Amino acid sequence: MTLTVSAPPATSTTRTTPSPTTSSPALAVLAALPVKGRAPKTGYDRAVFGQAWSDDHAMSGGRNGCDTRNDVLRRDLADAVLKPGTNGCVVLTGTLRDPFGGAVVDFARGPGTSSLVQVDHLVALSNAWQTGAQLLTAQQRQDLANDPLNLLAVQGRLNAQKGDGDAATWLPPRKTFRCTFAARQVSVKQRHHLWVTAPERDALRRVLTTCPGQRLPTAASTAVPPVDGAKGVTSPSRRPSPVVPAPTSTPAPTGAVSYENCDAARAAGAAPLHRGDPGYASRMDGDDDGVACE
Repeated sequence: MTLTVSAPPATSTTRTTPSPTTSSPALAVLAALPVKGRAPKTGYDRAVFGQAWSDDHAMSGGRNGCDTRNDVLRRDLADAVLKPGTNGCVVLTGTLRDPFGGAVVDFARGPGTSSLVQVDHLVALSNAWQTGAQLLTAQQRQDLANDPLNLLAVQGRLNAQKGDGDAATWLPPRKTFRCTFAARQVSVKQRHHLWVTAPERDALRRVLTTCPGQRLPTAASTAVPPVDGAKGVTSPSRRPSPVVPAPTSTPAPTGAVSYENCDAARAAGAAPLHRGDPGYASRMDGDDDGVACE
């Protein structure tokens, strides 16, 4: 289900015109976004966007009986294994190819391991609060916080590094993902009637001019797969996740970070890797001195 969000009251803004030599659908939408200064952060709290990962929203996956975090994990993890008795909702294990850095991360639900894979708000909620969300209703803010268009499973370390930064202060270290990253942010700002600051606009424009023809993602292309028995749109990029029989004993959860090679480790900003670090592998430590990808 898609919610049409009413635009906030009209305010005085400035707008830009895309260069004819670098025009693309994403750039055209960016040029149409209002450009204003950042509003005060006064009054911001995570609670103003509703209960975290609430199922009570009008975006894809809303009111399907499953929390938003697990909806996104089912969409973004490969080979996801679901917990029995949760109607196909709760993800126990899976594999993430981190879009931000390129690392392959093994996810396992449990204390000390779940945080290896986190769900990022591409437009951070504090950024949204300071660029128009203060003018939205409580329900509209809850829809924004749970919109799969604005959510992506990523490596926990890089999510923490990004924090609440916008494109002017942080971009994914994996450069091949930056066009998609920028287009997603523009699409979220357009859909939820948010503005951009001048530095944010300029940073997004610099990225998008490197990818002529870049289109915006759609609600359908970022929709979450339905849970067992729920109606919805299944993402064509993922096959349904298997549900395994309940184990006779609960194994201790494990999680790991791995890199295909040193180039991937460097792209993720993790190199050099020392023996004992997440992602260290002896095959990348040619002189066996305990330091890989130096």
